[in-house]
Amino acid sequence: MSKYIYQYKKWTDFCWNEQKINALFGEVKLLQGELRGQIQLIGFSSKAEKTLETLTLDVLKSSAIEGEYLNYEQVRSSIARRLGINVAGLAASARNVEGVVEMMLDATQNFAKPLTKERLFSWHAALFPTGYSGLQKIEVAKFRTGEMQIVSGALGHEKVHYEALPYKKVEKEMDKFLLWLNSDNNQIDNVLKSAIAHLWFIIIHPFDDGNGRIARAISDYLLARSENSCQRFYSLSNQIHTEKKQYYECLQKVQHCEKDITIWLIWFLNCFKNALLETEKSLQKIVEKAKFWEENKYVQINERQRFMLNKLFDDFFGSLTSSKWAKMTKSSQDTAIRDIKDLIEKGILQQSEAGGRSTNYELKKK
Repeated sequence: MSKYIYQYKKWTDFCWNEQKINALFGEVKLLQGELRGQIQLIGFSSKAEKTLETLTLDVLKSSAIEGEYLNYEQVRSSIARRLGINVAGLAASARNVEGVVEMMLDATQNFAKPLTKERLFSWHAALFPTGYSGLQKIEVAKFRTGEMQIVSGALGHEKVHYEALPYKKVEKEMDKFLLWLNSDNNQIDNVLKSAIAHLWFIIIHPFDDGNGRIARAISDYLLARSENSCQRFYSLSNQIHTEKKQYYECLQKVQHCEKDITIWLIWFLNCFKNALLETEKSLQKIVEKAKFWEENKYVQINERQRFMLNKLFDDFFGSLTSSKWAKMTKSSQDTAIRDIKDLIEKGILQQSEAGGRSTNYELKKK
């Protein structure tokens, strides 16, 4: 087996092939800028709604990468409460949910503050409020004091994927990492810094557990800093979850490189680009929705109609029929038909050309 990256001299003097990443890096920065432009076109409430949706996704998917599946309503409610966003039917949240939310919000909302050991310890304590990871008691809010291996497979047939940096070197290496991260002297763009910090932290693996989630929070912290904004409109963790297999494969490959982390930067930038492209699509819907309500602000629309029109701009599943309208608005079939006919007369809905046993409706195309 070849050496691990940390076994080479001056291993933190990372290098990469500028020619191989420049075009991709340029695309990412351009997309970031375009997205900021699109965001200016949407109203305050739409921005708050999108931020809530993004942060909820970030928390859920970062945990899901580690095989922990949190309750959607609990996560959403916890974030909404902390950000002061009014949403109906707030659910009470479990301690572990509150902890993950606390960490993610501290990373993305307080990006201007330096990242210190104490802050990392508070994140770790928030992730493991009981002092246990599953049934295993772990060291919480302190760096690990034992060796660590990442293994898989049945007992007696384990496969070692990674052997972390010796625990006696963790404190010194974390001091070096945090000094670099908090310094502005390295003249590295914060998007690239986000990628490097993620990898660097994973290599050190300073905690008994939770290293992946904290590494992703650090990435989000630096991406928020790159935009100088605590509003979140894309979820890197969601995209990493989608590309989970490639994420682990790339991390495993780069662990055996000698300082050259080009393959990791290419993977990270591609993943970030995909996250931005997905957001661009969803933001287009929000822009269309905001434009629609601006154009129809003087049109008389009842609450049932408003509810259903908003649903059509969001992820509405299948075709709109009068029976589906009645069911979703808890009204009678006659009321549903009246509501729909009224919107057709106002030039908002039209009968869909798609055939079928039931008559379908859709937003009228301009």
